[in-house]
Amino acid sequence: MLKIDAHTHILPKKMPNWSEKFGYGDFIYLQHHKKGFAKMMRGNQFFREINENCWDADLRIKEYANFGTRVQVVCTIPVMFSYWAKPLNCLDLSRFLNDHLIQLSKDYPQHYIGLGTVPMQDTDLAIEELQRIKKEGLAGIQIGSNINDENLNENRFFPIFEACEKLSLAIMVHPWNMMGEKQMQRYWLPWLVGMPAETSRAICSMIFGGVFERLPNLRVMFSHAGGSFLPTLGRIQHGFECRPDLVAIDNNINPRTYLQKFWIDSVTHDALMLEYVLKLQGSKRVMLGSDYPFPLGDLEIGRFIEAMDLPTNVKEDIFSNSALEWLQLSKEKFTG
Repeated sequence: MLKIDAHTHILPKKMPNWSEKFGYGDFIYLQHHKKGFAKMMRGNQFFREINENCWDADLRIKEYANFGTRVQVVCTIPVMFSYWAKPLNCLDLSRFLNDHLIQLSKDYPQHYIGLGTVPMQDTDLAIEELQRIKKEGLAGIQIGSNINDENLNENRFFPIFEACEKLSLAIMVHPWNMMGEKQMQRYWLPWLVGMPAETSRAICSMIFGGVFERLPNLRVMFSHAGGSFLPTLGRIQHGFECRPDLVAIDNNINPRTYLQKFWIDSVTHDALMLEYVLKLQGSKRVMLGSDYPFPLGDLEIGRFIEAMDLPTNVKEDIFSNSALEWLQLSKEKFTG
């Protein structure tokens, strides 16, 4: 059975020191301080240590083979978005990251599918880069759950979504810049609490802002099984119904209507929760995802799904069919 991991992250092994290049800011760059490991530095501050499976394409393929998975959808780490930067500098950084993904997809066409990044803080530059990466063969883009604290329904982002629909580029929404992060530094709460909330924030913004209604062919996937959106859908729907004067001001269509309008990945870490989201979304809108290579991800690449008592056709949807539809790619590209 073909398996496509629709949610993984990768970086180029070597990157400029962007802060030195641009003359300002706490951009991320890498310090290769010992064999097989690198420090992600944010300006002069240590951010995170990563190992070589964050950049070594051949090693990643070998590690994935241990879990019977051939294909990885790869995108940058959200901290690289740099939406706070000057737009032209962010475009420069985005093009560097995208060129790496383009080359990776060309060098390993049966193993890697690339999702680019664009300077969402500047609509014209973002669309310019969308057009370029489409010509170069990337399947879509990854964006943040908010753009400098602005929700995804803001009017200035709509032309970017419209361009994605016209260019047939998929979108992956990943939580970042978590709300309340400064107030909950202990216990890793920004990742445990903030990230699921951020994804629900993004879904609600796009639904209530009418993005899906206005762009019915837009193909969007929300990370981490939709975060807290699906578990709290009853509350969200009830709020829509009891206070339409507050909730339904831009779109008066019930939010439950949109469940099959977008995709989610399988990063639940919990079979019971996956059963729940399958009941809501249906298997054709749920795809294998791992968040590889980071420890909070499903680093056994769907092994818990294999162990579940699911029909073969449901597993086929999760492992490949849903991702292929989201990305508008043929199975033959990876099985020939």
